[in-house]
Amino acid sequence: MAAMKPRTGDGPMEVTKEGRSLIMRVPLEGGGRLVVELNAEEASTLKECLVGVTEQVS
Repeated sequence: MAAMKPRTGDGPMEVTKEGRSLIMRVPLEGGGRLVVELNAEEASTLKECLVGVTEQVS
């Protein structure tokens, strides 16, 4: 059974390292946060995608 962690409510976007994983917490409209577990390769791919999109906006 997974350990239950207390809800911390809304907060800033953050990424923490837990073991071999990166845990990304993204605030959502209407409250709460989206929590995503990524490995280093997935985080690198996400970075490339975000850089590509933000360069198009500028």
